[in-house]
Amino acid sequence: MATKDTPPRWDRRMQQRLARGEAAALGEFYDRFASLVHSLAHRVLDDDEAADQVTREVFGYIWENPDAYDPKQGNMRAWVARLAQRQAVHRLRQAEALAFAESGEGTAEELEQKVRRASVAARADYIVTSMPTPLRQALELAYFQRRDYRQTAADLGVTEDEARRRLRLGLQLLSTANTRPLEGSPPGGGGYGRTP
Repeated sequence: MATKDTPPRWDRRMQQRLARGEAAALGEFYDRFASLVHSLAHRVLDDDEAADQVTREVFGYIWENPDAYDPKQGNMRAWVARLAQRQAVHRLRQAEALAFAESGEGTAEELEQKVRRASVAARADYIVTSMPTPLRQALELAYFQRRDYRQTAADLGVTEDEARRRLRLGLQLLSTANTRPLEGSPPGGGGYGRTP
């Protein structure tokens, strides 16, 4: 997962290029965000083939609907992450409902619990993905590299107070993953339309 933020100017130019139908723009956009989309989808679905399908659907949707991006709602990276997690949760809900209907095993409540757990995990991934780079870097150092706030401060070249502040804010954002569940279906209530 890339930690480089996309500047707002890049977002505006990319949206304009996609709206003009520039295939090269879609290629550049795909190169920048495909691994993000695939990893978020895989986190929800735990299936490479299904994550590949979600990736195709998300980029197909973006190609057909570049004007759906609203810069007031965040940067393009956050928009793409939101589309990916919504579509992945939608696919999980469909797959689990079909499996439930075919096998008759389990209950509707168990199905919803499974979808809810995947939704919370996807929301946590989305929150980390879309949070400002300084907060994300602090959390990644603390979590993946097991750094305390002093080591995090040294690694980031900030004061210890600033490292604690970043970690606290990042954790506060992350704590909302369980309180605000994801929407389980993509915009429009169905799929994203045709896939490329």
